[in-house]
Amino acid sequence: MSDTSFLSETAGQSGFVAADQLSDMLHITRAELAVAVGLSRDAVTKTARVSTHATQARLRDIVEILNRVRPWAGSPQQAFAWYRSQPLPSFGDQTAESLVKEGRAEAVKRYLDRITVGGYA
Repeated sequence: MSDTSFLSETAGQSGFVAADQLSDMLHITRAELAVAVGLSRDAVTKTARVSTHATQARLRDIVEILNRVRPWAGSPQQAFAWYRSQPLPSFGDQTAESLVKEGRAEAVKRYLDRITVGGYA
């Protein structure tokens, strides 16, 4: 896989994050993707719902987080495994997944940006 942006790799024809492409890239079902981002199954399987602002915002959040993690995780699948299981000390050992589900994706992105420039976890 190239070093291009994970976001561009998961964008559909309309420019939205394509839930089917993202789930295929991560080797998970769309139902599993919905659980991982804290959305209903319908939000990522029904065409009318996947293009809503709320669904796209949540999908974009996970893509941006995975894009930040992928260079040192090694692959999209390993970045996703980190997202789901790695406890983050700055957040009381919550995972990125649990924080995104709580609507705290921006905090996770800031945390990753701080780590990238050599800050403490």
